[in-house]
Amino acid sequence: MRTRTCTPSPQLGTYIVPAALACLLATTCLLESVPPTPPSAGAAHSTSEKFLDGLKLLVRNKAYVILAVCFGGGIGIFSSFSALLEQVLCVNGYSNEFAGLCGALFIAFGILGALVLGLYVDRTKHFTEAIKVGFCLTSVFCVAFALVSQLRGQMLALATICSLLGLFGFSVAPIAMELAVECSFPVGEGAAAGLVFVLGQAEGMLVMLLLTTLTVRRAQPSFSTCRDGQDPLDWRVPMLLMAGLCTLFSCCLVLFFHTPYRRLQAEAGTSSSIQDGYPAAADHVPYQRLQAEAGTSPSVQDGCLAESP
Repeated sequence: MRTRTCTPSPQLGTYIVPAALACLLATTCLLESVPPTPPSAGAAHSTSEKFLDGLKLLVRNKAYVILAVCFGGGIGIFSSFSALLEQVLCVNGYSNEFAGLCGALFIAFGILGALVLGLYVDRTKHFTEAIKVGFCLTSVFCVAFALVSQLRGQMLALATICSLLGLFGFSVAPIAMELAVECSFPVGEGAAAGLVFVLGQAEGMLVMLLLTTLTVRRAQPSFSTCRDGQDPLDWRVPMLLMAGLCTLFSCCLVLFFHTPYRRLQAEAGTSSSIQDGYPAAADHVPYQRLQAEAGTSPSVQDGCLAESP
């Protein structure tokens, strides 16, 4: 009996080198937990809660829970869309190359939209308005994709819809992360943003499982270009369900999400106290010293500034 021996691919070493280099640099070069100077006025007087205490505050924060569930659902829907795009299109005669093009347009326009919307929101601070409008437009094009993807010969329409879906869907991602930090302050940014992504991955698994479970064998004559051995499936019901979930998350966000910008309020109050107290030397105080003095700085509770005892 002949035994097969597996030899490692030469490309494996190429993949390992960047990861090993990044791990080495992160281990040997990052020696401090804070930068030498604060990135903002709020960071200069950081009052972040401990991790477990922060999680408890997040769970009791109504605005954060609504944002995390709705945006996490959006992450799950987009993850399922990216993973199932080729299978949805191939059953109606679209080639794998066209499905790859739609996926590339989806990501490329998403990056462009995130850049443009990020610059706009950075100047105007319209976080809530931007994310609500973005979610609504994403739902519109998600419904459009669910309908047009079931038709044959609609390459231009599908490419346009995928581009616009990425443009409005991906563009709200950095805004949602910033808004999660704003509505959960003084909880640490890592806990606030990280929990949203964890919830998004969990919802993504549920959405993926639900969509694939609802597929059935295609009864109509098939024009499938799917790979050999892959049965053509009917994705009509799963795509309509995906559009319905996206619309549901958008409606919940628009109707029930309201929050003050707590971190911006805290930074405005801190900047005023710095200018009134020691305007000349404030820029030269080390970040570590400012953190040590945070116990004497104003504390932020429920978006308002109150003097610490």
